[in-house]
Amino acid sequence: MGEKVFKRSYLFLYMAKEDLVKGLFMEDCVVAPSSDLTRDWHQQSRFGELQESKFLYSLVEGLYLLEKKRLLIVDGRGKELDFDAYLHKVRRRNKEFWVNYMVYKDMRDRGFIVKTALKFGAEFRVYDRGIKPGEDHAKWILYTVHESNPFTWHDFSAKNRVAHSTKKKLLIGVVDDEGEVTYYEVGWIRP
Repeated sequence: MGEKVFKRSYLFLYMAKEDLVKGLFMEDCVVAPSSDLTRDWHQQSRFGELQESKFLYSLVEGLYLLEKKRLLIVDGRGKELDFDAYLHKVRRRNKEFWVNYMVYKDMRDRGFIVKTALKFGAEFRVYDRGIKPGEDHAKWILYTVHESNPFTWHDFSAKNRVAHSTKKKLLIGVVDDEGEVTYYEVGWIRP
């Protein structure tokens, strides 16, 4: 019985190396060539955005795919970036990246499709399970915050108004010091 487990583990490792896609780290995204595998990732889970013959992955998508050992990321000089090196590069540009990533990872691991939401002034838009971008609209606008960062009533009101005006529910992901995420869904009530 132990031999079968070993063979299965070896097969998984072998398959994982074949499933690796090479991406180039850019200032605001990771770029990978279009291939059967990248098209499949997009079709099944909506990773990346196809532009011309390349897929562009947001920085959080890039780190997620790197952590899941699906994407090999290199810098402009061809040097491979491991998890820590990638994270260091991104955090120099965006101090809140780790909080955003923890929320993104948690939502993806729960089976939701998560895309950026810059045009809404939020970190992410989230699609309900089974819904893909292009098939229907996002259900939530997701804002991320660390539990130690101040969140004023003015901030809360502004975020709630954006969600309401775009006909989405407001979701706030609060990350604690242990990296756990708690979600608060906010909605309008008419008494």
